[in-house]
Amino acid sequence: MKLKSILLSTTFVLSSLILLSNCSQSSTSGKDAKAATSATATTTATKPADTVVTAPVSYPPLNKKLYDSLMKRLAHGDTTGRWPVKNAPYPLPGAILPFKRVVAYYGNLYSKKMGILGELPPNEMLARLHQEVKNWEKADPSTPVQPALHYIAVVASGDPGKDNKYRHRMPFKQIDTVLYLAKKAHAIVFLDIQVSLSNIRAELPLLEKYIEMPQVHIGIDPEFSMKDGTLPGRKIGTFDASDINYVSDYLAKVVRKYHLPPKIFIVHRFTKKMVTNYKEIKLHPEIQFVMNMDGWGEPDLKTGTYRNFIYPEPVQFTGFKLFYKNDIKKAPHHMLTPQEVLKYKPYPIYIQYQ
Repeated sequence: MKLKSILLSTTFVLSSLILLSNCSQSSTSGKDAKAATSATATTTATKPADTVVTAPVSYPPLNKKLYDSLMKRLAHGDTTGRWPVKNAPYPLPGAILPFKRVVAYYGNLYSKKMGILGELPPNEMLARLHQEVKNWEKADPSTPVQPALHYIAVVASGDPGKDNKYRHRMPFKQIDTVLYLAKKAHAIVFLDIQVSLSNIRAELPLLEKYIEMPQVHIGIDPEFSMKDGTLPGRKIGTFDASDINYVSDYLAKVVRKYHLPPKIFIVHRFTKKMVTNYKEIKLHPEIQFVMNMDGWGEPDLKTGTYRNFIYPEPVQFTGFKLFYKNDIKKAPHHMLTPQEVLKYKPYPIYIQYQ
């Protein structure tokens, strides 16, 4: 209860609300970056999830011919040689990508302002997610859609906390609630980590009991990795390939240990410096790496962000984030439709709504 009281009274630093009126220009000032909100509890009349790891499941062997054809299709006619990525390992059996497109709702159950996941009552939220799944199935009938809940499990905060790390770890009972909601929706779960003044090596192992579950995947947010000690929200943070490789190695070991299908690993990005030394990022058969375009704004700005920071630095797969509110703040006050997102090269295979 004490942690909950802290979370309800503190000021959260909102993910991706650093003003991105032009993320490649100097408009992201310190004043602009201090977007925050008081966390508001959402009522969730749900049962706790069963967190017992189930027995290993046998998956059919990977159809390499089909995999190769789908990867070529994702390249969307690219002729530069960047896409599909060369020399990437084949995934272990049970891989979700590129056989399905993941459509995820993002947020935190303690806040109505951090994303659609916590903004609406659970049943209404799941119904809306189901509608987005149908929208994507209609836009691309050849690609099945896997629904997902992308939950911020470690939240960058304006409150220092006991250890002055300016992040709060969500209670396991709340993660259990997300798992329960996901089960109702036949959805997978992403646990997202905003390290703030902590570091990924301190935060990731604390979630291992969930990572052991086949339906749970991981995301990390460079925006709130404040390596120089700057408080979160004052400037955009960064992760290096070495940080990313630590997560990949960790996930790969868990997959091997528990005989799991590959983990999807999301890294958010909307500037060049958010991810450094991308060529040194290592791929594994046990993980499926997604660089997720995380910027908000008008359609032309989002197109430029994808073109400048995602397309030219290929790792494996790409994602695209859509904001129900922030994308329509400026003219033409329009959030991109699935049909419009599918014009991008390569095709994003992970779609996130906030």
